[in-house]
Amino acid sequence: MTTEAPIAPAVSYGRLMPVTVHFDDLDALGMLHNARYPLLVERAWTEFWQVHGVRFEGDWAGAGDACNVVKELLIGYEAPVTRTGSYAVHLWLDRLGTTGLTYGFRFCSADGATTYARGARVLVRIDAATLRPTPWSDAFRAGARALVRPAD
Repeated sequence: MTTEAPIAPAVSYGRLMPVTVHFDDLDALGMLHNARYPLLVERAWTEFWQVHGVRFEGDWAGAGDACNVVKELLIGYEAPVTRTGSYAVHLWLDRLGTTGLTYGFRFCSADGATTYARGARVLVRIDAATLRPTPWSDAFRAGARALVRPAD
């Protein structure tokens, strides 16, 4: 039995996951450090997938769909985050392939109205023994389909 993680207000596609910016996330100028954006996005994804049964608990051979690697990361910064507090990460999938996927994200205000950064990341699921690409499980694919962004 799984329970849903706390979800911020609705968006028209994907999920809006709450995150918190702390004082030590800020740089010397009092802005969210550029390296913290991907970290906060990763935490949002981790929380989303843990609720759906995908987690790493120290055993790569048993990690299943959590055994994946980043192939590419792209991020663009649109406006500075200059305060600590509650924000959100809007998550969605742009592509769900056999062994890989491309997800999009926006780092935004808690209500999703203001975008501070946006980007995309390509993941590839790998076999823990061979380190070669391997297909996503049917259960993962079923959970991921709900995040696929509709065609414009």
